[in-house]
Amino acid sequence: MTSPKQLVQQAIQAPNDNGPERVAVRPPPRIRPVPAVSRSIAILRLLGKVRAPLGVNAIAQALSLVPSTCLHILRALVEEKLVAFDRQTKHYRLGIGMLALARSTLDSNAFPALIQAGLDQLSTTYNVTAIAVDVTDPDQMVVVALSRSSIPFRLHVDVGSVFPSLLSATGRLVAAFSQQSRSELKARFDKLRWAGSINFETWYLEVQQAKQNEYSVDRGTYIAGVTIVAVPVRQANRVPTHTLVCASLTNQLTEADLTDLIMQMRAQAELATNL
Repeated sequence: MTSPKQLVQQAIQAPNDNGPERVAVRPPPRIRPVPAVSRSIAILRLLGKVRAPLGVNAIAQALSLVPSTCLHILRALVEEKLVAFDRQTKHYRLGIGMLALARSTLDSNAFPALIQAGLDQLSTTYNVTAIAVDVTDPDQMVVVALSRSSIPFRLHVDVGSVFPSLLSATGRLVAAFSQQSRSELKARFDKLRWAGSINFETWYLEVQQAKQNEYSVDRGTYIAGVTIVAVPVRQANRVPTHTLVCASLTNQLTEADLTDLIMQMRAQAELATNL
């Protein structure tokens, strides 16, 4: 005679005749808002963006904060040396503690050191600005290493520079390997600013080509008169963690030069994944 416990086990293990078995999907963890943390980060980002000292009232107004609340947060950030306070001007700016945090981040990330020699080689051989970009954040890309050429052309970018993740040649690769739908990409594309004329349909076609070719070229749409090439850095066909980027004046490289440059960039990307 089958016991009640055995009946329950059989019911669990038996196939479902009413359709495909439904697998319970665990909801994502709930992230409870922490206002003090959010406001602190907003203040740090604001001071980093304006790159000029600001008074407490200017900071509070820019972030829609109560001035007294803003002042308490600033004092805590000053205490931790993440923000510096000028007693004469009564203005605040980013402190040396931020530099220490940034240095710790770079030191714990081996990729910039691994790729620097490759960037230097690309920059020297082709007279381009060669850049390594971290694309692990879905919303923004961060420059983690770069090498400038000797020609009088300077791209306004430094280690630590942050850009929207779908911008320029790297953005096409990020979009190509993302899991976002066409409508989601369209909504994000509409928020981007381009120097050249480009519509979503053209951009989306280039995204599909970037996925097929495993490289992307931006010909003056992000920066007028500048051609930007990007290749993904990824292991075992996974989503890219970085991209290698080279920028040059549009008429500087011939098509043959550009083809050769892309081949060398892909070789450096593959070498970086094997180190």
